[in-house]
Amino acid sequence: MTQVEQRCSTIVKLYSELGCCYPLGVTDQQVSGSRARTRQAIVDAAIEVLGRNPAASLGDIATAAEVGRTTLHRYFAERSDLLAAVGAEAVARLGRATAQARIGEGAGAAALRRLCQEYFDLGNLLSLMFTEPELCVDPAAAGQSDGCDPDFAAMVERGHADGTIDPELPADWLQSLVWSQLYAGWAYLAETGASRHEVLRLILRTVDGAIAVRAA
Repeated sequence: MTQVEQRCSTIVKLYSELGCCYPLGVTDQQVSGSRARTRQAIVDAAIEVLGRNPAASLGDIATAAEVGRTTLHRYFAERSDLLAAVGAEAVARLGRATAQARIGEGAGAAALRRLCQEYFDLGNLLSLMFTEPELCVDPAAAGQSDGCDPDFAAMVERGHADGTIDPELPADWLQSLVWSQLYAGWAYLAETGASRHEVLRLILRTVDGAIAVRAA
């Protein structure tokens, strides 16, 4: 299995486990509004910084969050604590992106297209997921769900029925296709410096062509 295939396989498992996440040491309900905003700023900065450089230091993250190292350690005593919070935030953002894609509405192909767009817009989080996919998976749930996400499968089945998705393509194959194209897109973006608009266009064109119903 190639490195790309290994990473995409891990991401596919992550997608099917969206309902699972790391437990948060401190929730927004347990802290004041100011502390909640500071904590969120640190997590957001970690996603941006680690998305560009997974080996970045806590000092780099603190600088990006505009807080001191002491403040960062007050919220996250260890690097592992911060990474657990990043994983939980990743799962939450994936869930919101999926909801915004409205994959239960309209023609199957159009819904799949919206899903690709919403996931691509996750930005540096998507890059982090591809370089450090284990951050976004709950160890307690790993290996418990190896199949295709039910909502994704329902979308594909709807596309088969409405004639917008090739019925020869099963849902689990298309789920892998989506993640492989997103990975290819972000790799291309990093290597060529192409605009995000152009890379998204290429991803959608590739997916559209792959799922199109073939003439009999």
